[in-house]
Amino acid sequence: MARIALDAMGGDFAPRATVAGALHALQELDSAHSVQLVGRTSVIEDELDALLAGELAMLAAQRARLEIVEAPDVVEMSEKPTAVLKRPASSMAAGIRLQVEGRSDAFVSAGNTGAQMAASTMLLKLHGTLKRPAIGTVFPTAREPVVVLDSGANVDCSPEELVSFARIGAVYAEDLLGRKNPSIGLLSIGEEPEKGNAVVKEANQLLRESGLNFHGNVEGRDIPHGASDLGPIDVVVCDGFVGNVLLKFYEALAPVLIGMVAKGAGIDQTKLVEAFKHLDYSEHGGAPLLGVRGVSIISHGKSSPRAIKNAITFALRAVESRMSEHIGRRLADAPAPAMTGGAGSVNKAASGQ
Repeated sequence: MARIALDAMGGDFAPRATVAGALHALQELDSAHSVQLVGRTSVIEDELDALLAGELAMLAAQRARLEIVEAPDVVEMSEKPTAVLKRPASSMAAGIRLQVEGRSDAFVSAGNTGAQMAASTMLLKLHGTLKRPAIGTVFPTAREPVVVLDSGANVDCSPEELVSFARIGAVYAEDLLGRKNPSIGLLSIGEEPEKGNAVVKEANQLLRESGLNFHGNVEGRDIPHGASDLGPIDVVVCDGFVGNVLLKFYEALAPVLIGMVAKGAGIDQTKLVEAFKHLDYSEHGGAPLLGVRGVSIISHGKSSPRAIKNAITFALRAVESRMSEHIGRRLADAPAPAMTGGAGSVNKAASGQ
């Protein structure tokens, strides 16, 4: 049995999208699982009544598996990430705290990404000697999906942090993508070890000595293929600045290409959308904040009910695979790399995606 806490007030289309997404998720999940809607009780109840009296009447039986957890405050998208630390009554802080108190097994939010990262780090804490968590995002490719991290949590990273991201990314690829001994690539401007900035060059050397299945440097063009000239890639490591730019480019590319092809070839655009649905972020629903002692799933701010449903399903998979515990063991067993004095002194957390 798993209890998934959902920030009912988080996201551009909340609470309609979040409440509807929760109902759709429960319809698909085993009856042993439940969803906790965290937010303003009266608002959530009104939304539930409206949906179940109208378009989602067929899901009325799922209401018994919903628990409403009162949280009168909301951290808005425009607020600084640290605002959540001063707002314990917010839906985000209250939702994460449920996990800390042992009353929930995972948390999902489409709200302020920076705030979710800050609250998850402060409340759930980090595994071992990890300094900061990373967002792991699945990118579709011509081969198999690859995990890219960090995709937005940390603007600047030290070489040692990139190695830590490689370790936790490998666990993600093993537990949720089913990859054995995942191949790890370091994103750079050339495949040669001497290519890249100072941090990437040092990280390359540390990864070669890490005991991981290090593929070597990979370039941006290798990611859509899911492989370089040296073979398949399962995990791509980079700092959050580069990763987030890459993510936003990827998100925008599919709709543009679909529109261009449909117009140029006279093909029905709806058919192309269906053919390329694996490029849609809503297919995955959310990205885990890797490295925290628990499950915290970050969803896109524009998440639809379908995206929320998929995020809840993904959270359940993370709980059942015990991925967080696996990450803790992997980090505990890893040798501590020698400090290089790289970019760690100027690290800054990203304000969100």
